[in-house]
Amino acid sequence: MTRTFAITWDYRCPYGRIAHDHVVTGLRAGADWDVTFLPFCLGQSHVEPGMPDVWGAPETDSGILALQVAVAVRDQQPHAFLDLHHALYEFKHARGGNIRSRDELANVLTGCGIDQASVFAEVDSGRPLATIRDEHTRYAGSHQVWGVPVFVVDEKAVFVRLLDRAEGDEALAVHTIERVLDDIDWPILNEFKHTSVPR
Repeated sequence: MTRTFAITWDYRCPYGRIAHDHVVTGLRAGADWDVTFLPFCLGQSHVEPGMPDVWGAPETDSGILALQVAVAVRDQQPHAFLDLHHALYEFKHARGGNIRSRDELANVLTGCGIDQASVFAEVDSGRPLATIRDEHTRYAGSHQVWGVPVFVVDEKAVFVRLLDRAEGDEALAVHTIERVLDDIDWPILNEFKHTSVPR
């Protein structure tokens, strides 16, 4: 049976990288999941009440350009999204890449076989930024989403912090995400948190 869920992302979050590595690896392995990838701007989530939103000055936020690039691909070239999504997380966290740099993001796009000119034309149209604003705002309101990575299943939204990536292990990836979804479905479980990092 297909399992349907959404998951938030912002390329700045190292725990987002881990969770999305499992999701992408599982999807590439053919997991029966219907996944909605939800852009969530961590910069906007830290704006103090009464201060201007990130949406009005996106150049001030260190992660919004990469989100716009990814949303442009997600919505205009969905067949290329998983490869770009994984590549952007690895670019940021494995290679220390600058996700504020158009030139560096263009190189990531090209490396994924995506025409960077068409993607940046879409970014410059303003549509991806409007989409990010709308999806971020909608789920912050409807599900009280406040961070990354949050899994959304029906009316439930759960922040999940995994410690290890799948690193290509398809069986591990599928098992990990299925276990997360099983725990979200467990009606009496509200919070389960170690007092220290388990090892």
